[in-house]
Amino acid sequence: MKIFSFKGVLYGLSRAHISHTLTSLSFMKNYLSLVKFSHTIFALPFALTGFFVAISVQGRGVDWTKLLLVLLCMVFARSAAMAFNRYLDRDVDAANPRTKIREIPAGIITAKSALIFVVVNCLLFVATTWFINLICFLLSPVALAVVLGYSYTKRFTWLCHVVLGLGLSLAPIGAYLAVMGRFDWIPVLYSLAVLLWVAGFDVIYALQDEEFDRANRLYSMPSFFGKKQALHISEWMHLGTALLMVSGTKSLLSTLPQTGWLLWIGTGVFLLLLLYQHLIVKAEDLSRVNIAFFTTNGIASLLFGSMAILDLLT
Repeated sequence: MKIFSFKGVLYGLSRAHISHTLTSLSFMKNYLSLVKFSHTIFALPFALTGFFVAISVQGRGVDWTKLLLVLLCMVFARSAAMAFNRYLDRDVDAANPRTKIREIPAGIITAKSALIFVVVNCLLFVATTWFINLICFLLSPVALAVVLGYSYTKRFTWLCHVVLGLGLSLAPIGAYLAVMGRFDWIPVLYSLAVLLWVAGFDVIYALQDEEFDRANRLYSMPSFFGKKQALHISEWMHLGTALLMVSGTKSLLSTLPQTGWLLWIGTGVFLLLLLYQHLIVKAEDLSRVNIAFFTTNGIASLLFGSMAILDLLT
């Protein structure tokens, strides 16, 4: 009888442990979904490129601790920005058929919990910059103001896409600053390229909500200019991206002559994928917007970053 009871206790504890583990995994999954963690792939390769460009210019080995701190800053800043955007847009998301299944309007995560998550990530971001260097720490409130401030812009300006691009463009220059402690032209050129790249593909993504945004007095380029004109603006933005990417690559090659064909291949593939997304998305056919937004841009960023870093390290 005692043995049976002992086994029963063990069985109960095992079930409780499994239940707790499943609850924890579900909790993590909900918050990862809230911040669209998979979208980190857009800016992360450029941040790593900025980091390894600085390492190469500096001529020293990789500081793995600093690299970890840079990655943590990326995660904390982006998580805060995305969660704040979801918190601020909770009523808008609830009214939009396309977004009403998101975590806050669907009741999966409460608005209060999301706001607490934002505050925690902001504090962790600032604390992490303290361990990098003084300039990153001093500029951390500025970075947060940009990435959090974007969430308000759709309420008063169609330049909201540019502000989003500005937020993600901090990745390469921020990673470079973490190593060098100063600004330089190469990461600035890549940051400007990221700004126009992100703004351009966000305009494409916003095509889906043109009618909803106009009906609810929300600002976006599609709702303000119409689908066709917004697509033309996106094309011009990505033309600017191409010029800046080529300028950044040429500047990097002149500074680090040991780099070469891999970097050019990465740049070329990136630009071809930019062209591809404009070929598959038309004002009258938005069926492939998600392919252009998620898949194409994710692959473009990943391939460029991989080629650039491999070139810098070999």
